[in-house]
Amino acid sequence: MIEVAFSLVDHEGRAVTPATYRGRWLLVFFGFTHCKVVCPRNLGKLSAVLEALGPDARSVLPLYVSVDPERDTPARMKGWLGENFPRFTGLTGSREAAEAARKAFRVFAARRPGADGSVDYDVPHSAITYLVDPLGHFRDHFPETLDQAMIAERIAGHLSSQAAS
Repeated sequence: MIEVAFSLVDHEGRAVTPATYRGRWLLVFFGFTHCKVVCPRNLGKLSAVLEALGPDARSVLPLYVSVDPERDTPARMKGWLGENFPRFTGLTGSREAAEAARKAFRVFAARRPGADGSVDYDVPHSAITYLVDPLGHFRDHFPETLDQAMIAERIAGHLSSQAAS
């Protein structure tokens, strides 16, 4: 199995690596707080997935990893997630650390300048959610097109197979 790798900062300003979360399932989605459609839609769907899991969701930590670390400071991540998606922990870091995390998860992201070169730029990125097991290995992935019920069913299957072993 492939082990995940990253060295980032959470939205409380604490340094985190996969070892920080050992023993927890991770639901990982990459995006940015200035995203207007794709990220909010996916984070809303993932929040509903966690609701559908009921008490089993306590063993799953949802992470939102920034592809725009220049704007997504820990304070920005904390505020935005707290207002919109409070179950998620935001992760960010230096440009190099964010790029390394994207590469580890094979996430595409490329900054596209705003029309007038201003700070109002966009960051197109892949929209795939990853499930990481409590030992830090990739276990599954869910493309944006997969519906909420199927994601919840697949995660529940992983959780129950681990509980049975």
